[in-house]
Amino acid sequence: MTPDASSSPTTGAPSLPDSPAVPTGSAATPAGSAATPTESTATPAGPAEYERERMLQPGSQPAPPASTSAPAPTSAAGVVKRGPQVRLHQLRAFYGSAEQVKGIDLEFPANQVTAIIGPSGCGKSTMVRCINRMHEEIPGARAEGRVLLDELDLYDSSVDVIAVRRAVGMVFQKPNPFPTMSVFDNVAAGLRLTGIGRGELRPRVEAALRDAGLWDEVSDRLSEPGVGLSGGQQQRLCIARSLAVDPEVLLMDEPCSALDPIATLKIEELIAALKQRVTIVIVTHNMQQAARVADRTAFMLSGEMVEVGPTQDIFTAPSDPRTEEYVTGKFG
Repeated sequence: MTPDASSSPTTGAPSLPDSPAVPTGSAATPAGSAATPTESTATPAGPAEYERERMLQPGSQPAPPASTSAPAPTSAAGVVKRGPQVRLHQLRAFYGSAEQVKGIDLEFPANQVTAIIGPSGCGKSTMVRCINRMHEEIPGARAEGRVLLDELDLYDSSVDVIAVRRAVGMVFQKPNPFPTMSVFDNVAAGLRLTGIGRGELRPRVEAALRDAGLWDEVSDRLSEPGVGLSGGQQQRLCIARSLAVDPEVLLMDEPCSALDPIATLKIEELIAALKQRVTIVIVTHNMQQAARVADRTAFMLSGEMVEVGPTQDIFTAPSDPRTEEYVTGKFG
């Protein structure tokens, strides 16, 4: 696996909407979907709703908090379920002796979309894979530093790595449904591993497909192979598979790079709906996409964090000249 292999970004600074678009009437937010909140279901932001204990190894004690600072506040407007804040503290990542991520400090606010931009090979995908500890699965790869889910250090020795990957889902650049499984079994795979009974599978699978904006398109094709769906449908199937196990954070590594514009729009509408329930981190080379979907944008270069801030500021008034050169297409 090689880090950040992708195409060059679109040249030219993107035009930004005056206010974030809220999808309505789209297939990505069907009626009855849990990802489409109403005023009666929205709940105020409060302590993270996930159970930290489920990430601890059996018999271990909870790790002491890294600090006494409270998570960043999240507006109650539109939030159905409060996601956790994710914080990276002096994160470093290596492939053998080669350092790919160089002491990153970065916060991902709860229930917001944070876009990570930068040229190929700058460490974006590597950094994101460190969040759910997938980086360490590569032979010779390792990470140092801290990744905090609110106050829980995901690299603490007491933490169960499998539980971390349930709480922090990942969607990859290329859709990867399990080739031998049906649409239904693709979504149910993670649920079965967590011990969900047969009687609960059907409603949980349906709910995940609705949340991914796919139910209306595949409700009569549940027994057909997942690989028989279109590319955009396969990507939403993979998102449904992640959502089925009720993650708190969703990592997306260039999820639209292999999709056509119509399928890309559906994924972007879905992202806007899902942030009402989860914290989202998206790696993208598409500057216009970052402008459309992200609340905050972080620019990386050569393994280091150059600048992070509100998306509008990054694209219209960046503080670092290297950021301006990148977003206007002068290099990358």
